Amino acid sequence: MNDWTFICRIDDIPVLGARRVARPQGLEVAVFRTADDDVFALLDHSPYKGGPLSQGIVFGAQVACPLHNWTIALHDGQAQAPDEGSTPTFRVKVVEDAVYLDGHELAHHALHQTRPLAGPALRAAHAS
Repeated sequence: MNDWTFICRIDDIPVLGARRVARPQGLEVAVFRTADDDVFALLDHSPYKGGPLSQGIVFGAQVACPLHNWTIALHDGQAQAPDEGSTPTFRVKVVEDAVYLDGHELAHHALHQTRPLAGPALRAAHAS
């Protein structure tokens, strides 16, 4: 049996937008809402250089990465050709306008990705 974690009401996610969900470990999960009120969840990490997908533009059942304009399919996290790669997906369900994510996946899925370092953090990492 799945342990579903309540995240928010569907109306708390902007139409053609996203909401970020923090986790105790690992990167955030981005929960997306399409124009048809379909809801999808992906790790908030582009397969190309780790851009925050939650800040991208949602169109149809896809999101455009805000940093490099890669198009990622919301249903399976796959980059669309000619780009290659994928971002992890999370199981989501909507019951009576309440959005839930699989609690086990939130705790254990896709914990190895990290944010890319830039600016002062990158300089400090190279200095050590």
